[in-house]
Amino acid sequence: MRRFFTLLIIFFCINTLDAQSGKKDYLLTIKTRFGEMHSVLSDLTPKHKANFIKLVEDKFYNGLLFHRIIEGFMIQAGDPASKYAKKGEFLGNGDADYRIPAEINQTLFHKRGVIAAAREQNPEKESSGYHFYIVQGTVWDDKTLAEQMARTPLRKFSDSQIQTYKTLGGSPHLDGNYTVFGQVIDNLWVVDSVARQKRDLNNRPLEDIAMKISCKK
Repeated sequence: MRRFFTLLIIFFCINTLDAQSGKKDYLLTIKTRFGEMHSVLSDLTPKHKANFIKLVEDKFYNGLLFHRIIEGFMIQAGDPASKYAKKGEFLGNGDADYRIPAEINQTLFHKRGVIAAAREQNPEKESSGYHFYIVQGTVWDDKTLAEQMARTPLRKFSDSQIQTYKTLGGSPHLDGNYTVFGQVIDNLWVVDSVARQKRDLNNRPLEDIAMKISCKK
């Protein structure tokens, strides 16, 4: 019953926003063996949103693994080679033959639960076509947060963002360097469950954690 009312609230909030904007949006469901979580994507990052929705509708992510996890930081997925990977095999090099232009927006920041695009090093900060990560993050105090923000000296943090990092948590040193394009809106304990699993020296979970992503409009 509680799950029913949670989903009802989610759909009500999304439909209310849709009515105000005159359009319908997508609700994504990310399922793992630990449970499922729901997420929405941002209209401020239209290229990333369109790319991710297409991949989900094509069922690209179904059966792929969370191949890189770091507790207190993030969980990452998107390598197509992970679907049939052997135990202990290094993952992370498989990717699309295209990149997505950066859509870095200062109002979208790396607080706990955001979905962002991974990327290789490139001066344009263009994103991987496939790889994404979900931020678990850490709650920071004044001293440690100042140290994190100093790692991106050109990035200006608002008062509300600073307060969020000190209460909800996140990974502030990533701001301005990677495109945030979505947000998990419930069941963040699933992220915690994935992140705390035992991993090898390459940060791959010792026991596979597969996913399935679907969307409703």
